[in-house]
Amino acid sequence: MKIHLFPENTYCYKANLHCHTTFSDGYKTPEQIKKVYKDLGYSVLAITDHELFIPHDELNDIDFLCLHGFEMDVGEAVKKPFKLKKYCHIGLIALSPDLLTQPCYHREKYVYPDRTHFRSLVRFDERLPDYVRELSPNGITAIMQTAAEKGFFVIYNHPTWGMQTYEEYTNYHGMQAVEIFNGGCLTNGYADFDAKVYDDLLRKGRRLFCIGADDNHNAYASDHPLNDSGIAFTMIFSEKLEYTSITNALMHGHFYASQGPEIFCLWLEDQKIYIKCTEAASICCNYGVRRAEIVYNQKAAVFTLEPDDFYFRITVTDHKGKKACTNGYFTEDIFKKEI
Repeated sequence: MKIHLFPENTYCYKANLHCHTTFSDGYKTPEQIKKVYKDLGYSVLAITDHELFIPHDELNDIDFLCLHGFEMDVGEAVKKPFKLKKYCHIGLIALSPDLLTQPCYHREKYVYPDRTHFRSLVRFDERLPDYVRELSPNGITAIMQTAAEKGFFVIYNHPTWGMQTYEEYTNYHGMQAVEIFNGGCLTNGYADFDAKVYDDLLRKGRRLFCIGADDNHNAYASDHPLNDSGIAFTMIFSEKLEYTSITNALMHGHFYASQGPEIFCLWLEDQKIYIKCTEAASICCNYGVRRAEIVYNQKAAVFTLEPDDFYFRITVTDHKGKKACTNGYFTEDIFKKEI
């Protein structure tokens, strides 16, 4: 039986799901950011300014879609220098274009002091009390679960930058995805290729996806080494460039994360994993046990799946060292489909 892990008869849409503008700490307006990403060949952009859930539907056109989103910052409630404080940043993308109400809102706290004039553009449930955040497993879980219940796709952003520990992030519940690549962090020298964090969560049995995103702020020109646009992306498989079609693809894991390499198809047949991609220096299949398979200098590979592998995920690395990562797929779920 052939099981397509990337859906057939769909289009590929290049997406940046983590983006900042002049509405928070970015250096370009939403209109300028649209031009940057459209020129780079992107079709989907989620503007996720800090603390302000402000839709930008005015940016939409026939071949460009802007998703509604924002980013919540939860830091230690202690007086320390910024470089010593732990943070958990949570990316939230509305699953419906009709979802316009910001969850977990506080009327006075959290918005940057020089951006408070944008509060008037935010809709929130005025019947609810102000939401006070806490950087703890219970506090982060409460935010993630509340946002998911309200209709958001929840992403755990740049774990390495946030200085999160294994004991902390493995006790966060309610997310749908982890940022395995954060382009802005990688450009600035942080080790935010977070495959280890993703594997830690998968080994806990968590059915999570992985995305790539820029977290761009655009403080530098496009030809500057620290330019943070077009560094990492998510390639989404969808029947059309329409809001709920794209967000349904996100919820079903119909995408992969990349810094450059492309993955064309991924399927299983007779306990074999098949992948086709752009020319790669290596194609590595990692499992949820102490086992891995790798091929070199190929455009395709075939790996053998065993029932006790727990899960698998594949990393494609090109000759420049750039990587593309599939989501993790659990063998229990796969063998149920085959039955």
